[in-house]
Amino acid sequence: MKRLSVLGWHLVTICKVLDIYEERLSKNKYLAGDFFSLVDLSHLPFTQYLVGQMGKEYMTTSRKHVSAWWDDISSRPSWQKVLQLYAPPF
Repeated sequence: MKRLSVLGWHLVTICKVLDIYEERLSKNKYLAGDFFSLVDLSHLPFTQYLVGQMGKEYMTTSRKHVSAWWDDISSRPSWQKVLQLYAPPF
């Protein structure tokens, strides 16, 4: 049996989590219900890193509801302002 690299193992784990989110978001607009909350806010930095610097955008775009959720929360003016002020280190 082939062993996954550490990165590969984490990507598989993230895929499983995103599958759970896909199911959840098929019933609600946001992760905690039909309102934007700290739960969604806390996902912005890592998901931005995932789809940006890591180039793994397919992980969100391949899931209809996760993709809509990500488009919604990542286009918020406050997050766009953060992105303007923050220059990624790599």
